[in-house]
Amino acid sequence: MAFEHMRTSITTAAEDRILVLDGAMGSLIQGYRLGESDFRGERFADHPSPLKGNNDLLALTRPDVLREIHDAYFEAGADIAETNTFSSTTIAQADYGLESAVYDLNFASARVAREAADAWTAKTPDQPRFVAGSVGPTNRTASISPDVNDPGYRAVTFQDLVTAYTGQMVALIDGGVDALLIETVFDTLNAKAALFAAEEAFEKAGIKFAPKRVIVETRGPADSEEAQQAIAAAAAEAAAETAPGGAAKPSSRG
Repeated sequence: MAFEHMRTSITTAAEDRILVLDGAMGSLIQGYRLGESDFRGERFADHPSPLKGNNDLLALTRPDVLREIHDAYFEAGADIAETNTFSSTTIAQADYGLESAVYDLNFASARVAREAADAWTAKTPDQPRFVAGSVGPTNRTASISPDVNDPGYRAVTFQDLVTAYTGQMVALIDGGVDALLIETVFDTLNAKAALFAAEEAFEKAGIKFAPKRVIVETRGPADSEEAQQAIAAAAAEAAAETAPGGAAKPSSRG
């Protein structure tokens, strides 16, 4: 989803050439062999829970690591950098007791990627670089019970997801991303909540939300024709409901 006020730039670039998205972030972070102190920094020095492995925190405690990774991908030819915010929702960060840090995580991560993209655009004006705000699926599913003995139980509600996603997206937009990337969908209801949240976040930012196409790429357990059709249909329905007058066109890519 590209933002209306930024659409000319990123859409024009996409029409002119194939835009290359960067690669994995987590595996490259592992190469730095960071310790607990790297994840804590000064701000979280006295946090009661272990924080090592909470990679999203690095936007606040080791932004230099993220900047080096973004620079490496841009140097290799990438056109779009993803923010390091895959788990930066209140739902996911609750595992670490860091719900209150979510806005700062997203904003800071967006700023690091934005600064890297702008620096590389200045170096190569003929190849402008962009930033996609990474929005992960959270670690909860709205469609399936985590308790086999209670199939009707849900660990999260649709509105919980909308609220969590909206908070993340508002911060990413404030931080300067060019687009939002709702990724690694494993639950159609989670994906629909993310699209509803996008409408709310865009409205708060004064940006028109009118997606025209939904692309679904499924792998693993969701890699079936039925799963692809279900995800595409749910996403298209949400997009149509949140964008009156704009017909959403679902497509799937296996």
